[in-house]
Amino acid sequence: MMMPKEPVMLLSYVNTQLRDSYQNLDEMCKCMCVEKDDIVSKLETIDYEYHEGQNRFV
Repeated sequence: MMMPKEPVMLLSYVNTQLRDSYQNLDEMCKCMCVEKDDIVSKLETIDYEYHEGQNRFV
C-alpha cells in the first residue's frame, strides 16, 4: 500500500503502523522503503513530531 500524501491521513496511517507493527520509526521506514525525513517533514507541516518514548507522532 502506498502511504497517504495528505498530512492528516499520513499521520493516522503512520501512527497505526507504528502502534501495530513496528518498534520505532526507523524500522518502519526501512521495511517500507520510505525516507524518514520525508515523513517527519510532512508531519511537521501540521505541527506533529515523532516521540521515541511513545513511538508515535504527537
